[in-house]
Parts: sequence; structure tokens; C-alpha cells
Amino acid sequence: MNSTPDAPTPALGAADVASVDAPTDTPVQAPAALAVQPQGAPHGHISVARPILWGLGVVSVTGLVASALLWQKLNSIQENLARQSAEAGSQSIEARATAKEAQALARETAARVTVFEARLSEVSLQRSQLEELMQSLSRSRDENLVVDIESSIRLAQQQSQLTGSVEPLLAALKSADQRVARAAQPRLTPLQRAIGRDIDRVKSAAVSDTPSLLVKLDELVNLADQLVIANEVVAANAAGLVKRPTSGPLPTWWQRGLQVLQDESRALVRVSRIAAPEAALLSPEQSFFLRENFKLKLLNARLGLLARQLESSRADLAAAAVSLNKYFDATSRKTQTAANLLQQVQEQMKSLQLPRVDETVAALTTAAAGR
Repeated sequence: MNSTPDAPTPALGAADVASVDAPTDTPVQAPAALAVQPQGAPHGHISVARPILWGLGVVSVTGLVASALLWQKLNSIQENLARQSAEAGSQSIEARATAKEAQALARETAARVTVFEARLSEVSLQRSQLEELMQSLSRSRDENLVVDIESSIRLAQQQSQLTGSVEPLLAALKSADQRVARAAQPRLTPLQRAIGRDIDRVKSAAVSDTPSLLVKLDELVNLADQLVIANEVVAANAAGLVKRPTSGPLPTWWQRGLQVLQDESRALVRVSRIAAPEAALLSPEQSFFLRENFKLKLLNARLGLLARQLESSRADLAAAAVSLNKYFDATSRKTQTAANLLQQVQEQMKSLQLPRVDETVAALTTAAAGR
């Protein structure tokens, strides 16, 4: 067998390799590639190139499929990006509108807050003015109450001094206590306590009866004309110097003359004991002025008692007592009766002083001063 040498396999050029490697959109036709080979080529060369061509075709198809899938994925990504971009744009537009609305609402809110603050400051100012007005009204009411109570208590105290009775003063204190209790003000609590203490003091005070004192002074004035002066000459009949016989024969004329002479002799000289030397110096004509002066002292004491001038009345009674003890006969029954009456009047005058309400007056002064 004659064997012919194998013809050399035509080498693939760079253009052919690039055409094989580069992916194209059109499929590679294998029969056309096979037809490129020259006729009369050996069978072995054709069998070797065929798998290579098949591999290249598979690779090309795989690349095309991958490119198609990648292109589809890129299209979907672009669609998603476009959709998201559109949504972001719409959201940004909505956000801008919302921001504008928020800014408008903030400006409106700021304006309203400013108006509210102005109204709040105005309301606060009105409230403070109203509170000051209420406090002023309350203070004025309390001051009027204090002034009214003070005037009523002072008037009642004057009435008590004029009448010599504690009833007007006690009634005024009770009325003041009720008015302070109705007011129910804490700043008037010290005043209410002071009024309560003064009420207890007035109730427990022992005050003498003024009408009985006036009656006793009138008795002393009426008794002044019957008092016996210490150096007064007493008639013989009144002294019991003339002693006439109650039985037996009537005295003769010379016996009667002797008796008269004897009585006259005894009347010329009188021996008595006078403690005060001033009484002995009084003449019989001065006894009238002495009695009148004594009565004037008693009448002045009576007027002082009616006018509630107790100190002046006590001074007049003391002067009357000194005059009674100095110029009048202490052994006389009338003088002793007058001295007892005068002593009783002086004792009652000591308890005639009305109780004072100085604590209430001080509390009223403190409340009026606002302390």
C-alpha cells in the first residue's frame, strides 16, 4: 500500500481566533466553517477540528445566554432604579410640601404663642390688680370694723362713767366680740382674745351702787344743820342744869331768885375739853358759815359723783371728814351718826372705780395700725 504523506493542517490566523473568541449576536454556522476546508483534505483532520468547533459553539451559546440574562437583569435593575427614583422624587416633593406646611404651622403656632403670652401677661396683670383690689377692700372693711368697734367701746365707756353702771360697757364688748367672730379674720384674733379677757374682768368687777351713795350724801347734808359745834354754849335747860323740885311745897320768891342766881353763875363759866384748838377760836356767829361750808363740801362731792369725777369727790369727802372731826362735838349723837355715814360713803367710793378696757383699746390700736 502506498501511503501518501498527510497534508499540513492550515493554521488559523489571528482574525479567525478573534472571530471565534468574540461573542457575536449571530450564531456560528458549523457547516459553513466546515466548508472552508479545502476539498481533498484528509479525513483525520476533519475529525480533530470538529470537537473544537463544537466547544466553541457551546461557549458562544453560553456567553450569549449569559449576556441575555445579564441584559435582562440590567433592564430590571434600571426599571427598579427608575421606579425608586420616581418614588423618591414624589416623596421629596411631598416632603417639601410637608416642610412648607410645617413651617407655616410653626409660624402660626409661634404667632399664637405670642398672642397667648400677651393674653397670659394681661390676665396675670388683671389677676394681680384684682387681688390687690380684694385685699384693699378686705383691709378697708377690717379697718372700718376696727374703727367702728373702737368708737362704740369708747362711747360705752363714757356712758358707764356717767351712769356709774357697767352694763353699757359690757353690752358694747359683747357686740364687738360677735362682730369680730363674724368677720373671721386671722389678723383680728388678738383683738377677739383681748375683748374676751376684758369681758371677764368687767363681769367680775364689784361696783358700788351710785344711787345709795347719793342718798347717804343727801342725809349728811340734811344732818349738817343739827350738828353741834365743839365750843357751842348749851342752854341750861338743855344741859340739865336747872333742877326743879317735882314734889313738895312751891319755892318762895327768894328761893326762886337764889336758884336763878345760881344758874346764871354756873352759865358764866363752862369747862370743856377741845382736842383741836381751832374750834375754840370760833365765834358763835361763825358757826353758820362753818355748817354752810360743810354742806358745800358734801354737795361738791355729790356733784363730782354725778359727773364721775371720783378724785375730786374723794377730796371733798376727805375735807368734810376733817372739818367734822375738828369743829364739831365728837360726843354728840348727831356728830357720831354723820361720821358713820361719811365713813361709809368714803369706803364705797373706793370700790366705785369702773374697770377699764385698756387691753381692748390697745388691741384696737394695733389692728388699726395694721401690725
